[in-house]
Amino acid sequence: MEVHRPSCDDGSRDGLVLSELDRDGALQEGLALLYGHSRADFLRRAVFGSAAFVAVLVSPPSAAPSAKLDTAILNFALTFERLQAGFYTEAERIGSLSARSDRWARVIGAHERAHVKIIKSVLGRAAERSPFFNYRGVTEDEPAFTRTAVAMEDLTTAMLIGQAPRVRSRPLLAAFFSLLSVEARHAAWVRHSVGALPAASAIDESKSLPEVARLVRSTRFIARSPRTESSGKPSFTG
Repeated sequence: MEVHRPSCDDGSRDGLVLSELDRDGALQEGLALLYGHSRADFLRRAVFGSAAFVAVLVSPPSAAPSAKLDTAILNFALTFERLQAGFYTEAERIGSLSARSDRWARVIGAHERAHVKIIKSVLGRAAERSPFFNYRGVTEDEPAFTRTAVAMEDLTTAMLIGQAPRVRSRPLLAAFFSLLSVEARHAAWVRHSVGALPAASAIDESKSLPEVARLVRSTRFIARSPRTESSGKPSFTG
């Protein structure tokens, strides 16, 4: 694939643009939170290290960048915790799990619901509204449910590992590590329940928010809210 580089004053092309270095979008995401989307988009297309690039970087960022970044990370975590809480809650309601699976699913589900409440209380009015979830029959089939639970808990751990170093508030950072330790135990417990190694490697990999978002989108678990239509007249049955 041919890479097009920006033109210099003399018409030649030279230097890498930021978008070529930032393949997973992590830098773009951070710049948008610090400088706003307009300046972040300019930096994405600017030659890395050029005078224009440096001039934008040294200009004052948007107000309270650390607080904005922490809020954005927490809201992402909130959506992910809601996704998990709903997943386990729906499985409990349907009752399709064996006694053994039902035991760990209920414990983990209770933890995930508690995580939702904790993160919402921390965010306060900054908490975003919950999307609508459609688990597409996965919660009705135990093998599919357990495979998804393993993937979901592993992904949560990877997401928290990746985001904890980005949190600037020390109290929030401590809370992140508390969540991380619990989610890692969840992952080990579910892995053990399906006969997989609880700890697959000596070091866990981290994932960026764009990577996690892409994986979540691929499940299609986050869906549009169902439309409700009414004729305005009451309907009766029987």
